[in-house]
Amino acid sequence: MTGTGSPLRVALIGYGLAGSVFHAPLIAATEGLALDTVVTSNPERQAQARAEFGDELRFAATADELWDRADELDLVVIASPNKTHVALAHAALKAGLPVVVDKPIAGTAAEARELAALADDRGLLLSVFQNRRWDNDFRTLQKLVADGELGDVWRFESRFERWRPQPKGGWRESGDPEEIGGLLYDLGSHVVDQALVLFGPAMSVYAESDIRRPGAAADDDTFIAITHASGVRSHLHVSATTAQLGPRFRALGSKAGYVKYGLDPQEAALREGERPTGESKGAWGVEPESLWGRVGSGESPLTGGGTPVRTLPGDYPAYYAAVAAALRGTGTNPVSAYEAAAALDVLEAARRSARDSVTVIV
Repeated sequence: MTGTGSPLRVALIGYGLAGSVFHAPLIAATEGLALDTVVTSNPERQAQARAEFGDELRFAATADELWDRADELDLVVIASPNKTHVALAHAALKAGLPVVVDKPIAGTAAEARELAALADDRGLLLSVFQNRRWDNDFRTLQKLVADGELGDVWRFESRFERWRPQPKGGWRESGDPEEIGGLLYDLGSHVVDQALVLFGPAMSVYAESDIRRPGAAADDDTFIAITHASGVRSHLHVSATTAQLGPRFRALGSKAGYVKYGLDPQEAALREGERPTGESKGAWGVEPESLWGRVGSGESPLTGGGTPVRTLPGDYPAYYAAVAAALRGTGTNPVSAYEAAAALDVLEAARRSARDSVTVIV
């Protein structure tokens, strides 16, 4: 537990897509947190970070430099490639530092639980950056379900689809198992986590996973079906090969259904350099009425069925605000490693199901 007073000093490992677009801006925008050090040996990335966050920002070429001055830091954020997550989180915890790890925390549920046990033994925070729990559409659906607006939900459809017919390359699309690449562990980490938060533990998993694009080495078109212990069935699609995009969410219940198209605007805003501070703070995560989802029954929303429901604003800044509160002893861990391990149980089952063409009991 860290007391109130000076801002908590944060070291960020990695300044690629995750570090520069998501973590650094959100850390800097969070009251009570200060971005102290960025770990990158790339001069261009150092210059990019210094240009945004000022000359007082420090740099380290390797993570090992952080452990030598652990007493100068209050939190380590790991936004490096997936294959480094476990080793870096282990080293940070051994150095006595609380940790945030970008998803997926590990390649296996067993590794995630080992890290969770180490954090518990050390009395340290270990949190996983599942930012899409704070997507605008997910927050809205979560409220609709909690308020009983849909009745008993029977089926949940979630799609995170893109049209990228040409592979980009890099570790995210690598076929090397050590890289933990492919869409199953990338976007699949999000859609599975959301399904478990909404409808509880998985009982069985069936999956289909394909490599569709010429030259691709990792799965780029994957479907996951979860039967939850609650009785809800979740059908989850993640794809880079979808020429016509479906609804982001379709939740069907005993009273009504909710259908929502389009993606939360926060990632696009962050990529464009917008920040959830100053004049932008009040409008952060807000989308136009034309993109609101609809709740209704008996008719397609595309032909006017249902009633528009205002989408709650997306709120990625809430994640780091919760981390700061947890470190100060005034709140709880927003996403525990045990929750991440439960999602990894499903991802591992999905990989086995797709490989062996079987339904896997979790």
